[in-house]
Amino acid sequence: MLILAFAWACTPVYQSSTNSNSNPKTLRFQDYAYENQIKTIQLYPKGRARLHPAVTRLGEWNLRLEFDDLRDHHENYYARVVHCNYDWTKSDLVDLDFISEYNEFPINNFEYSIDTQIPYVHYWFDLPAVKLPGNYVLMLYRDSDKNDMILSRRFMVYDSRVAFTNEDNLVGPGSVAAINQQLNFTVNYKNLNVVNPMQDIRVVIRQNQRWDNLSNDVRPSFIREMEKLLEYRFFEDSKMFKGGNEFRFFDLRSIQYPGRNVQSVNRLTKPPEAFIATDKSRENDAYAQYDDFNGGFFIENLDYRDISFTNYLQVNFSLASSPVDGDVYVTGGFNQWNLSPSNQMTYDSIRRVYTSRVLLKQGWYDYQYVVKSSSVPYYYLEGSHFQTENEYEIFVYFRPFQPRADLLVGYLRFAENAR
Repeated sequence: MLILAFAWACTPVYQSSTNSNSNPKTLRFQDYAYENQIKTIQLYPKGRARLHPAVTRLGEWNLRLEFDDLRDHHENYYARVVHCNYDWTKSDLVDLDFISEYNEFPINNFEYSIDTQIPYVHYWFDLPAVKLPGNYVLMLYRDSDKNDMILSRRFMVYDSRVAFTNEDNLVGPGSVAAINQQLNFTVNYKNLNVVNPMQDIRVVIRQNQRWDNLSNDVRPSFIREMEKLLEYRFFEDSKMFKGGNEFRFFDLRSIQYPGRNVQSVNRLTKPPEAFIATDKSRENDAYAQYDDFNGGFFIENLDYRDISFTNYLQVNFSLASSPVDGDVYVTGGFNQWNLSPSNQMTYDSIRRVYTSRVLLKQGWYDYQYVVKSSSVPYYYLEGSHFQTENEYEIFVYFRPFQPRADLLVGYLRFAENAR
């Protein structure tokens, strides 16, 4: 009986992990886990909050990757860096163009979880320095087999060769202003040898470190070649960002004493099962101000001092709503904003609620409900307000004559409606 109880208490999660003809893995130039056992992926600058974006300045190298593997044994993992263009297609550069070392790095740092109901191995890896600014994808794979990938993660390295002027919003009253946030700014490129700014310079804007609503290849409204200025002023609804809403959140830093918005925790199941308080649609609600982490998450364990004791839980989400014309997902930084079967919700017509179950590590999580539909907007269940506090990043790329690849020559991060 004791042996059976012990085996039940420490249950590894077994999944198929082999790369084969029937189960091929193809590199995706995005944040992605290729195996279900790979969880809680974080890439951040060391010395800063882990909610900070995976962006660093050339010469200030400090990026670290952390992740968990829900197996009870250590694997031999390796890392490789891939240079990409502004649109996250692979560039034509060879490894020696952007990295000084042989482009294969063993993942040597790891530790086993202690007394957790799902055993796992926690890995961390300090990324190698690169020589060129730009977009990069870090890919990890097993046993030097580059086709047997386990995860890919995007990061950016910038060089400050352009200057920004960020201007106040110019949106007037009306329905467009009620749900949108307008960004107006100028880019000064006098330090670049640009022949055709419309062709050689690309601008990308990101909101809250999200990849699902990225504004790619933003074109300038005006070009002042004498002053070497690009002006970006957006007056059309299609060129503005939806303000969205403040993120929903829950506090699962403690299993013994669960925090805000956690309805209950069943500690008798293996692993424990958490039930988030039932949400409702905010489509027609007025804007309500409160602090959040703009969709991010952080891992913390208040039950033990040692992070190695941190458990995974099955987290149950529920959303009271009438049926929506489209697919509904619960999403956030915890799943890299991907819309996949693992976070898609199912509708219970008897209870009239959408439900979903996601395996998550103890911590604090922001989340939202996103709709994938041809008839309703993605923010249908959350609403959108110009007052919402959001974080924005502006990336400026330049393609010189040599090397023939997009280099990240400017980066600006700021908060809209900062509080």
